[in-house]
Amino acid sequence: MSGTSLDGVDAVAARIEGTGEAIELETLGFLSMRYPDELRELLLANSAANGASTLQISQLNVRLAHEYRRAVEGVVEATGLRLSDVDLVGSHGQTIHHVPAPIRCAGMDIVSTLQIGDPSTLANLLDIPVVGDFRTADMALGGQGAPLVPYFDFVYFRDESETRGLLNLGGIANVTVLPAGGGRDDVFAFDTGPGNMVIDSLMRILFDESYDDGGRRAAQGRFDDALMAELLEDRYFTQEPPKSTGRERFGLPFAERLVTRCSEVMSDPAPEDILATGTMLTVLSIYQAYARFIRVRDVLDVLIVSGGGMHNAFLMDRLKNTFAPIPVRTVEDHGIDSDAKEALCFAVLAHEAVNGTPTNLPSVTGASRATLLGTFCVPA
Repeated sequence: MSGTSLDGVDAVAARIEGTGEAIELETLGFLSMRYPDELRELLLANSAANGASTLQISQLNVRLAHEYRRAVEGVVEATGLRLSDVDLVGSHGQTIHHVPAPIRCAGMDIVSTLQIGDPSTLANLLDIPVVGDFRTADMALGGQGAPLVPYFDFVYFRDESETRGLLNLGGIANVTVLPAGGGRDDVFAFDTGPGNMVIDSLMRILFDESYDDGGRRAAQGRFDDALMAELLEDRYFTQEPPKSTGRERFGLPFAERLVTRCSEVMSDPAPEDILATGTMLTVLSIYQAYARFIRVRDVLDVLIVSGGGMHNAFLMDRLKNTFAPIPVRTVEDHGIDSDAKEALCFAVLAHEAVNGTPTNLPSVTGASRATLLGTFCVPA
């Protein structure tokens, strides 16, 4: 898995049996590998609509397959396995653009999404079958193509007596709601807005650092209530689900506008004040999504958090205070390494693809029906 934060690749080795609600899985090993600086900068440049190069995108599509190969080989070696032990690889690819709302293209209204890191190249580099390109089939049926983690959330975290919210704090934050005793059609999920993306962009702008380690800098700042109310009126936050978003909406240009607006509204803001504003935007946009779209149908018994944002102590503390008295836990309380969760999800989605099990949830994405997700690439 390589997410919208563009920081690197997470790889997991897992043993998976069964299908659907009877699926059983065991995590054997996990590896997180940061992108080289030059590669990350190229990905950032080509994730911006006004800075992308077709030549560089073509090159990055193959370059990333080589990076994914290193990640697979690394986790296999760390686990004590051999590549010949691996039956299948699931690869999400790197999202560089996501267009879930129709835009006119050559006389037609088109939705689209683009994940690079060619799965066919990867299959032949590894000599192992690869399933990739998970999002386009759902979008062909009128869905958002995201989020896809809710299938994994359903098969692993569903509970007969507890209504659970699963919050993933990646570059973008998304929430899955699992009503107590509910089935697949009862799952409700959507992207709430920024997770770490705005925070990380602000860190680059204000401090020339890639992330706020532990949330220490944001903890030293303050935010303006009136400005926060204005920010929370963003069209995306008020839009009804199903919905999904990405860097094209909450990337660097959004963070730059936020810096400008803070300077206009707040009295001589320190860099920490602007960062605190961006961090609280993540927290409060998540809570607003709960209050507007979730609580009216399902009151949560617990919120279970995963993703890189879980390591931001200030962000987590604010989430706990904002959601109280709803308890906020982590997926690690349920036996899963938080950092490994998304990679494990795409291992499961690949496994289900070759089992012929549909894994999009129309109640989540808005697709007209359930369908198989993923392109199956077999080495020559």
